[in-house]
Amino acid sequence: MKAKQLRKKFIDFFISKDHTQIKSALLVPENDPTVLFTTAGMHPLVPFLLGEKHPAGKRLVNVQKCLRTGDIDEVGDDVHNTFFGMLGNWSLGDPASPDGIGQGGYFKKEAIGMSWEFLTKVLKLDEEKIAISCFAGDKDSSRDDDSAKIWQSLGVPKERIVYLGKLDNWWGPAGTTGPCGPDTEMFYWSGKGPAPKKFDPNDSHWVEIWNNVFMEYNKQQVTSNKQQVKYEYVPLKQKNVDTGMGLERTIMILQGKNNIYQTELFKPLMEKIKELSNKYDERSARIIADHVRTSVFLIADGVDPSNLDQGYVLRKLIRRSIRHANLIEIIKNNYLTQIANEVIRIMKDVYPEIDNKNKISKVLEEERKKFEKALKTGEKEFGKLVQVIRNNNQDTILGRSAFKLFESYGLPFEMIKEMADQEGLKIDKKGFDKAFEKHQLLSRKGAEKKFKGGLADDSEIVTKYHTATHLLHAALRKILGGEISQCGSNITAQRLRFDFHYSEKLTDDEKKKVEDLVNQQIKKELPVTMHEMDLKTAKAQGALGFFESKYGKIVKVYTIGPSMGSGQANQRDFFSKEICGGPHVKNTSNLGKFRIISEKSSSAGVRRIKAVLE
Repeated sequence: MKAKQLRKKFIDFFISKDHTQIKSALLVPENDPTVLFTTAGMHPLVPFLLGEKHPAGKRLVNVQKCLRTGDIDEVGDDVHNTFFGMLGNWSLGDPASPDGIGQGGYFKKEAIGMSWEFLTKVLKLDEEKIAISCFAGDKDSSRDDDSAKIWQSLGVPKERIVYLGKLDNWWGPAGTTGPCGPDTEMFYWSGKGPAPKKFDPNDSHWVEIWNNVFMEYNKQQVTSNKQQVKYEYVPLKQKNVDTGMGLERTIMILQGKNNIYQTELFKPLMEKIKELSNKYDERSARIIADHVRTSVFLIADGVDPSNLDQGYVLRKLIRRSIRHANLIEIIKNNYLTQIANEVIRIMKDVYPEIDNKNKISKVLEEERKKFEKALKTGEKEFGKLVQVIRNNNQDTILGRSAFKLFESYGLPFEMIKEMADQEGLKIDKKGFDKAFEKHQLLSRKGAEKKFKGGLADDSEIVTKYHTATHLLHAALRKILGGEISQCGSNITAQRLRFDFHYSEKLTDDEKKKVEDLVNQQIKKELPVTMHEMDLKTAKAQGALGFFESKYGKIVKVYTIGPSMGSGQANQRDFFSKEICGGPHVKNTSNLGKFRIISEKSSSAGVRRIKAVLE
């Protein structure tokens, strides 16, 4: 079975179970600063897991683009990669129907039953090679015996069911706080011959392929001081099901391959790398294939290399690819473009947004030229540093010395660590992090600590900032022109950040006009209303929407200003009308005074405004 077939079978199966297919969201979460990337299908659905109504209903299914860098050191083995497709289905707080079918929702019994049916009846996996893990229980939630009993009723023997703790069988929240709960995971035996009678989760031949999360709790911060932060797990008003099946790993299992790089999703990339290499090494080739593949999707979703946030991760992936290309002696100048073109060829039918060869090639080649120039000097300096350390009979590179290599020559920490490992040396990572955080106001390592707020927390102040971005967007279009369009935003409890397409620096007069216009709308005490409608009607009514790849057939439209309701297609008596997921305040009078604190370039052709409410 090919990946394309698996995607279709998964979607078709759950549509037959009364689910509605929704589109994949972008890799960079819109208005959610608690995480840098969409790491699971549930990220775009957080407001709906917390109780907001989803336009597509209570049963959903999709294949979500995901990116995880927590296991980046494992990339190169048989099953780990950074970008992947997550097949998922959801029940959003709908009570389970007695028989588990029909228009009702579902919880443990229904979710587990559908998973078993899909694995054994649709994919026709051998029942004797399936094993299960369930949550062992702790002070926050009891042991999940219910799931274990359901699995046994379907035919899974006790010996193939284990109980594991929070580290293994608890999912979420996506950020510091938010919806979460126990999960039950499905494993498949990938070894030769029949599977062992007893399930050992530490045996690497048991590969995790699916995960059913039962989101019953909302993790909330209850106390905070300089010494200690405490949280509690509060039962959610609605119970949700959130599942995730990794496309790459499942295809590997279905095709009987030994690793994901032997599947059609990676094999052409590996062949291209082998063709380009003068000193081929399998692990380096896998790292290059994975990292270039992920870079293509990041660039297509609007990320540019930088030393901050998502741009830092993209830069690290590209530069790590270059480092390994050097190790296996790939010397052609446009090798990144050649590999990227293979990614586009393989994936563009499913993800048409990546079919932009010129832009992707330009970003990759510019970063390659910058880095290769710095790398030669950086490696020389690293060699000098190693010699000094050995002359002093030491075995550790000081954090400030490692940071200097990053600051002066652009060598990411992970690359410095690889070079140190090859020399048998340690690195003072704490010292590096300290120097890094001191130098940068905001970095990848500091992002989660700095951005504890966000829409995932649904707090009052963040809701206000979210509404204020709509006012800001509309004001920019009225002052600077209708070509202004949003290309990103980031909201915390302290400020809003809004990125928009515009090539010139705003003058002081323009900034004041924008600021004054926003404050005028706040003083007018304009109502903020929401209506659900189809995308065509929303556009006809003048609603703005610049992330259409993530919209479903039915969208939520938020209007700021006098409105006659969703039925007036020609109604234009509003200040702002946008397609958005919420949440928002009910009236602009709730916002306070709006003030722009900075306006600068974010990247080529993109300006960034930061503003506060006082």
